[in-house]
Amino acid sequence: MLDYASLAALAAVAREGSFERAAAALGVTPSAVSQRVKGLEERVGAILLTRGVPCRPTEIGAKLCAHVEQVRLLESDVVNDLPGLAGPAPGPPTIRVAVNADSVSTWFPAAAALFAADTGAMLDLVLEDEAHTADRLRSGEVIAAVTADPAPVPGCKTYPLGALDYAAVASPAFLARFFPDGVDPAGLAAAPILRFDRRDQLQARWAWEAWNVRIRPPAHWTPSTPGMLDMTLAGLGWAMTPVVLAAPHLAAGRLVELPPRLRIGVTLYWQRTRLTARLLDRLTHAVRSTATGVLTEIATADGAAASARDG
Repeated sequence: MLDYASLAALAAVAREGSFERAAAALGVTPSAVSQRVKGLEERVGAILLTRGVPCRPTEIGAKLCAHVEQVRLLESDVVNDLPGLAGPAPGPPTIRVAVNADSVSTWFPAAAALFAADTGAMLDLVLEDEAHTADRLRSGEVIAAVTADPAPVPGCKTYPLGALDYAAVASPAFLARFFPDGVDPAGLAAAPILRFDRRDQLQARWAWEAWNVRIRPPAHWTPSTPGMLDMTLAGLGWAMTPVVLAAPHLAAGRLVELPPRLRIGVTLYWQRTRLTARLLDRLTHAVRSTATGVLTEIATADGAAASARDG
């Protein structure tokens, strides 16, 4: 029989990053949390947490944390139907989701607001590159993710959401300074760019698709979607910006699109555990309905809208 008090302590440390913060979240002492985790490790016969700043679950620990999160979701359904089973002031349930920064800065807040208004539940967002959010789902760190990875995670269901469209933009002053004779491959190889992080390849993808050139120009590293937009407006470099964010600045002349004005899309998917839980179903509905109104529709080869797939 699983010791859920110890499992809850493990999950709290993994979620909060330290024994002290986990203790505060659980309303117990750090010593009690430490004893519960240590006892669970002795019972399992394996290290479940790497102690550090922050503390992180091991592979086995992550699986146990995922189990705790799923049990918590199922319990929320039972408590909703039978409120007398709830303990004193349990607080609203929380769902942990991996999301890419550009979605958080564009369409995802509307989905989160719809979900919160419908359920009163909380969201714990884990920010990650869209190409790697599915890894958080595979590890059990989250129970759902907005991802660019179309391969279904085992035990999960995948829903195509649509494509988030990007435009290559720069300030008029930047364009005049670095491309006085017009945009060309030589200029693209030298003009500074803005990149979110070392995994951000959107600028390189655009240069290849638009100009058939591979570029490695100087880069300003800006791990923030609003920050990258502000730095583009300030003329520090050119960047790939979500069209929904760039549109008002393009209309006002504060930004211009780099020729040939090719826009590229990043196809996004919603992956969630197949666990039957009303809260997760409602979050899925909020995400899919919101994405439909903002993202570009994805079509299959026969022209029909893409459908869900199971992992």
